[in-house]
Amino acid sequence: MARAVSTRSKVGWTIAAWVVALIIFFPILYTVITSLKSEPEAIAGFNLIPSFTLENYVEVQTQRDYFRPFMNSVIIAVGSTMLGVVIAVPAAWSMAFSPTHRTKDILMWMLSTKMMPAAAVLVPIYLLFRDFGLLDSRIGLTLMLMLINLPIVVWMLYTYFREIPGEILEAARMDGATLWGEIWYVLTPMAVPGIASTMLLNIILAWNEAFWTIRLTTTNAAPLTAFIASFSSPQGLFWAKLSAASTLAIAPILIMGWFSQRQLVRGLTFGAVK
Repeated sequence: MARAVSTRSKVGWTIAAWVVALIIFFPILYTVITSLKSEPEAIAGFNLIPSFTLENYVEVQTQRDYFRPFMNSVIIAVGSTMLGVVIAVPAAWSMAFSPTHRTKDILMWMLSTKMMPAAAVLVPIYLLFRDFGLLDSRIGLTLMLMLINLPIVVWMLYTYFREIPGEILEAARMDGATLWGEIWYVLTPMAVPGIASTMLLNIILAWNEAFWTIRLTTTNAAPLTAFIASFSSPQGLFWAKLSAASTLAIAPILIMGWFSQRQLVRGLTFGAVK
C-alpha cells in the first residue's frame, strides 16, 4: 500500500514538473512558431499552426545585417565575463579566506547595488560615456556589463570558495606558494566547476541585457538585443520578423546551456560524496 502511494506521488510530481516546464517553455515555442508565419498571419492573432515560411529568417540575415550584432554580442558577453572573473576571483578569495567584521556588510552593499533602478543612473552614465568617448563602442559596453554583473559574480565565487577547506591553502603557503600562486595555481583549479557555472550565468546575463545596450549603442557596437529592438518602428511592430530575430538571438544561449548542463552538473557534484 505504501509503495503504491509512493508510486502515485512520484507520478504526480513528474506530471507537475512537466506542466511547469511546458508553461515556462511555451513563450519560446510560440516565438519560434510565430517566426515561421507570414506577417499577416502573425498579426492576425493566436495560432499554433504556422505556414512554415523561412522568409523572415532570410530577411533578418541578409537585409538587416545579422552577423554584425551577433559578433558584437559574442565579443561583449565573453569579454565582460572574462574581465569580471579576473576581478572577482581575488575579491572573493579575500572575503572567503581573510574575512573581517565588515565582510558581510561589503557583500550586502555590493548586492544592494543590483536593487537600484537602472533608469536612476542613466543620465550620469550616459554623460560619462559621452565624455570618455565610449558611446557606441564595444569597450564601453563590455565595461558597463562587467560592472553591473560584478556583484553577482563576486557573490557566487565567494559561495564556492567558502566550500574549499582553508587548510589546503595553508599547506600551499607552507610549501612556499606566493599570494598569486595560491590563487591561480591552487584555488582556481579546485574551483573550476564553480567558476564555470558563474561564467555561464554571467554570459547569459550579458547576452540578454537590453536596457544599457539599447541606450549606449546605435550601430557599430549594437548587440542582438538592440538588433531586436530595431524591428519596432513608427509603422508598428513586425511580429514575424521580430520573432525570427528573437529566435536567432536566443538560439546560441539555448544551445550552449543544453550542451554544457551535463558537464556543469557533473563538475558541481564531483567529490560531493567522500
